[in-house]
Amino acid sequence: MKVLVIGAGNMGLTYAEAMSKSKLLKKKNVMILDNSPEKILSLQKISHFDVFDNMEDCLPEADLIFIAVKPYHSADLFAKMKSLINPGQIIISIMAGITIAAMKNALGIQKVVRAMPNLPAQVGKGITSYMASDEISRIELLTVENLLDTTGKSIRVQSENYIDASTGISGSGPAYVFYFMHSMMEAALKMGFSKNDSKVLVSQTFEGAVELFNQSDLSPNSWMDKVASKGGTTRAALDSMDDNNVKDLIEEAAYAAFNRAVELGKEK
Repeated sequence: MKVLVIGAGNMGLTYAEAMSKSKLLKKKNVMILDNSPEKILSLQKISHFDVFDNMEDCLPEADLIFIAVKPYHSADLFAKMKSLINPGQIIISIMAGITIAAMKNALGIQKVVRAMPNLPAQVGKGITSYMASDEISRIELLTVENLLDTTGKSIRVQSENYIDASTGISGSGPAYVFYFMHSMMEAALKMGFSKNDSKVLVSQTFEGAVELFNQSDLSPNSWMDKVASKGGTTRAALDSMDDNNVKDLIEEAAYAAFNRAVELGKEK
């Protein structure tokens, strides 16, 4: 099996690297295509996959085609791809808002997977939600899932609405965490901690809290109750967040990303 990744940006290169190092594919069975001369030069220094700048040289050879370009490039890309693809190939797209139906219509093929990864895929801690068209067999679906899992974990959803929804939760979610971390680090700096100590205090706190959560069956509310005692410091902080409707604001932010993903699909 040969895999072609179209687009050598952050996520495209992340998947190309992860798949090329996995046991699922033999060495050199991952190809990557990009149209930037500078990017091509840097990629050619990497020995574990083949690099191309000409679609005609690689797309017909691929069994699975991984599309990792910005959504606004989709129309031009599909026009170039259409005459080169064949019905047996599987398309996996991580373009936000581009529906399975839109890809089928634009490319004239049936085997399409729409996926939504997130940035922690770069360190093998990603989560990818995906949906596959009915024409993809169980064996092919298992292969797709195994490839997606090279960057972390994946979950299969039954409706594209959940792909848009996962954009608002996991796709954009790391930015929410970074926003919260930044705010805590700014508070630590104002309290007199050094920049380095502020980073360590906040990052270790997040890492420890996530590990506690993952190693138990307790809900976030239960953990908050364990940390916060009546009249204590943690309760004062949580009460302040409740008074300022922080929970509602976070939910509104997630829905803003979700709604934008839906809008992107309608624009295409």
